[in-house]
Amino acid sequence: MNTPSTSSSRIEDFSLLDPRVQSDPREFYSLLHEQRPVYLMPEMGMYVVARYEDARAMVRDHETFSSSSNLIGSKFDGSIFENYNKMLAEKGWARVDTLSWTDPPEHGRYRMIVDKVFNVRYVRELQPHIAQVVNDLIDKFIDRGECEFVSEFALPLPGIIIAEQLGLDRNKYATFKRWANAIVTPGVVPMNHDQLRATAEIELEMQHYLAATFEERRVSPTDDLISKLVHAGGEDERPLSMHELQSTMCQLIAAGYDTTISALGTGLWLLLRFPEQMAKLRSNLALVRGFVAESLRYEAPVQGMFRVATRDVEIAGTMIPEGSLVMARFGAANHDPSKFACPHQFDMERKNAGAHLAFGNGIHFCVGRLLAMEELETAFSILLSRLDDITLARPLPDLPHKMHPTIHSLKELPIRFTKVA
Repeated sequence: MNTPSTSSSRIEDFSLLDPRVQSDPREFYSLLHEQRPVYLMPEMGMYVVARYEDARAMVRDHETFSSSSNLIGSKFDGSIFENYNKMLAEKGWARVDTLSWTDPPEHGRYRMIVDKVFNVRYVRELQPHIAQVVNDLIDKFIDRGECEFVSEFALPLPGIIIAEQLGLDRNKYATFKRWANAIVTPGVVPMNHDQLRATAEIELEMQHYLAATFEERRVSPTDDLISKLVHAGGEDERPLSMHELQSTMCQLIAAGYDTTISALGTGLWLLLRFPEQMAKLRSNLALVRGFVAESLRYEAPVQGMFRVATRDVEIAGTMIPEGSLVMARFGAANHDPSKFACPHQFDMERKNAGAHLAFGNGIHFCVGRLLAMEELETAFSILLSRLDDITLARPLPDLPHKMHPTIHSLKELPIRFTKVA
């Protein structure tokens, strides 16, 4: 696939609020790389950083670019975040800055706690169980010869795994999806007061479920993440408050769920769009790690991450004023021709695909990346060993992705297949 033509297009003709750009941003990304690597989106008042090295340097410079949710929220419609937090505080707990919503030194305290769980040894030990969950899900639809892949596989797989890691009911993955949607929606998707209130009620449902679980683990600890969070801290360190526990869990549920659903759906869709790559992978499943890395580069689940400039700073010749909202556009960085040759070509044997920024970089490098990679590699290895002749059951919508300025996720993926004998 060649680089999309930009000869007759103008940057001003594109907007990250346009569903068509969100669904297929490659032409816009090419324009940014060629003409304006740091672009002020006029309708959003936000700077978009498009080049790989600039985006990577930006998210590694936490002193210049803050991750504080309070600062970032105020740069959208501050009243939305303020009203939403008031709604939460009325019946539950207002959000506070923890983990990915903090800068050092506070960030280190929260990161140390969750890093104890999501480590290499733990994920390796989990692999046989992930494989069992994958096979159980496939068993439910394999004899039909068809399924809606997003709802029947991509959604429940990470939902079951993250539920178990949090010490919660594995059958509540659909509920987790509702919770995750509620967490990431305020301030990003336009909502009126009634919609904001309905979203807050969903998050409050999550908060009270978690609060009861926190108390259970406080009295009777187990070996799950919730127990570790509740009992974090020692003689020289204060335990996490209920507000901190709620906010930390809020991020783990949202970040660890939607992104993996997206990666599973778009990964299979890429194989359907590039059948020669599917044939190559099917003939040699040892290529699965390269396939996963390239699919994350090509269709990054998180297309961008917001920061706020804490001082005047110049990037690629553009002066960004202090207090500006800035987005490191990972999707654009992953298609930067100065980093990835022929960036719009999908090649699972690309030598540097693992350099992608789909998991971010720096101190906020995705805490669940090892678990996500294990889920993806295990899932696609088993899927291709059990399903053959995979095709679309019907054409996808003209705009196959859900509308969202940062989360790149398919609405559906109906497939047909034959069962491997």
